[in-house]
Amino acid sequence: MFKQAFSVTFDKIILKMDELKISSEQWDTLKLKLLRKYNHLSDEDLAYQSGGEEELVARLSKRLRRDRNYVLFTLRKGLADLDSNRL
Repeated sequence: MFKQAFSVTFDKIILKMDELKISSEQWDTLKLKLLRKYNHLSDEDLAYQSGGEEELVARLSKRLRRDRNYVLFTLRKGLADLDSNRL
């Protein structure tokens, strides 16, 4: 029963993460956070235009060698508290 409840909850979390929207102002701050944590990322890796979230996630996933869910989680975490220096 616990396993089934966890599975349903986990699926809902993934669905919510798919609804990622980043504004230009948010991106300026989030980009700095990403550069501090992942200093090997280039400007090309971090290129973003409004509405291009999917392309950004795919590019970061490949460059960081992490799966899509990790990248989405990291971006969401950074967006949750933009005033903080932590990612």
